[in-house]
Amino acid sequence: MSSERQLEVLRAIVQDYVRSREPVGSRNLVERHNLGVSPATIRNDMAALEDGGYIAQPHTSAGRIPTDKGYRFFVDQIAALKPLSVAERRAIAGFLEGAVDLDDVLERSVRLLAQFTQQVAVVQYPSLRRSALRHVELIPVSSTRLMVVIITDTGRVEQRMVAMPEAIDAAVLGELRARINALGAGRELPGLRSALTDLENVFDPGQRAMVTEVVGAVLETVGEDVEERIVMAGTANLARSDTDFTRTISPVLEALEEQVVLLRLLSEMAEDASGASPAVRIGHETSSEHLSETSVVAGGYGGTGSQAIAQVGVLGPTRMDYPTTMATVRAVARYLSRILSA
Repeated sequence: MSSERQLEVLRAIVQDYVRSREPVGSRNLVERHNLGVSPATIRNDMAALEDGGYIAQPHTSAGRIPTDKGYRFFVDQIAALKPLSVAERRAIAGFLEGAVDLDDVLERSVRLLAQFTQQVAVVQYPSLRRSALRHVELIPVSSTRLMVVIITDTGRVEQRMVAMPEAIDAAVLGELRARINALGAGRELPGLRSALTDLENVFDPGQRAMVTEVVGAVLETVGEDVEERIVMAGTANLARSDTDFTRTISPVLEALEEQVVLLRLLSEMAEDASGASPAVRIGHETSSEHLSETSVVAGGYGGTGSQAIAQVGVLGPTRMDYPTTMATVRAVARYLSRILSA
């Protein structure tokens, strides 16, 4: 882009189109924005922006609309996100702090994001690979069956039923529970295997079969790729935006239902994150034909940048209020991090 004025023209086109859904003409720009130049100069700037691929003419309309490239340039020029108002921050805090457990926190987060942004909101469950062990509980459910409950530092709970080779000895079970927690509490889950490897040797030979079964169940549970789960809300908002899609919203709905595409995209976006600002993928940057007319704004929670344990964000048409959406995603991600670390 050759001049600061062309950037101002592009910014005005994006803002007007996002607000009105109508292609933007030079006359509209002169009337609505104090650009300080003549309509003829604006038309020349628009022609240069069109030649550069930042805006395009839809059908036979006299106006122009931003392209993916135009939106990307606009987003990249956002120097600082405007903080949410005190009332908005209070509403987020009050709603999320009323949650009773991790599932409730995540459900409330996506409902809140969908309501604030009027887009589809998504949140990943915390990754077990990036979580640490808070506590292991061993609960006998019969004389030979045991429930192993694993609680992470993010509040995530995983459980597994284990059949014992012989009747459960309460004293041995109590000692095993204490030793597992003493060795594992506070450790990141991928490092549990080395911590528990020789645990069975502490017990008498007759007790080792039970110890082996329990330790094996713990390690299998934390080693599984069970973190590939997301919670979603606001899908109905897509129907209200159907005029923003040249085809139908069916491909988008299919991608959301399958979740695999979205999970891959969120994982990739975790690597895009820089500083406190959410990552943004626009249109074809999603690398998915189904999502080629959408944008995704996502931010990490439970850590910063690549240290985040999971992503929270929104998906909607590329005609999106990016500054407000990015600020809202950032705020919810921060509150999520605060709640999970409490």
